[in-house]
Amino acid sequence: MEVIPAIDLLGGRCVRLFQGDYDRSEVFGDDPVAMARRWADAGATRLHLVDLDGAKTGEPVNFEAIRAIVSALDIPVQVGGGVRSLVTAEQLLGFGVDRVIVGTLAVEQPELLALMCDRHPHRIAVGIDARNGKVATRGWVDTTEVKATDLVEQVCQHAIAAIIYTDIHRDGTLSGPNIEQLRAVTEVSSVPAIASGGISSITDLLALLPLCSPGRAGAAVVGAIVGKALYAGSISLKEALQAVGNGRWQDIPETWADGSALA
Repeated sequence: MEVIPAIDLLGGRCVRLFQGDYDRSEVFGDDPVAMARRWADAGATRLHLVDLDGAKTGEPVNFEAIRAIVSALDIPVQVGGGVRSLVTAEQLLGFGVDRVIVGTLAVEQPELLALMCDRHPHRIAVGIDARNGKVATRGWVDTTEVKATDLVEQVCQHAIAAIIYTDIHRDGTLSGPNIEQLRAVTEVSSVPAIASGGISSITDLLALLPLCSPGRAGAAVVGAIVGKALYAGSISLKEALQAVGNGRWQDIPETWADGSALA
């Protein structure tokens, strides 16, 4: 399972939102490229990049920062936020972005999602962001009546790369992932899933491992996006990669035995 650092761009700066609320943002850096290099140097094998301005306006705003980050790194970068046209998706892919993430488009323009996947199979990931199991769109501003599990079944008909499932109530709260809802999503999926929202500790990451087995019913969880916990220092990326790579409690260093590094 990949541990994927997240960089959320708002006004050209690295921020984290609390439960998707733009009015409750916390700034963690003014240099997105330096932040990206920080996570790559710490061992990240993939970076998750979100243009929050774009998610709200419907059109990517931080193109230059995205281009600079992709150019500076040797690891794959997946990008979402305001991707609601084929032109925008292809522009990002042209920058060297590994995967383009769409969300609102998957709900409002399913025929366009089909076209994107036909032209760029397995290069489009679908971000499904939900409140109480219902899909939210337009930068999490609007909540629809569409069930997350129903949307999963619909988008899996296309050659998508992955489903990125975010529990909005958990995002930015450090309250732990919604394992029950994530399990429900993966059980109806035929493509790999990436968990997002609320991950606060290595304990939370290890709790996802039972969903990673290819032998279980449904799709496997192949990654976990971590944001605020990395910036707040409650998770060390290097230690998290070691723990998840081993996948066994007995392999975790004794220095974690008192739970202080897991809290």
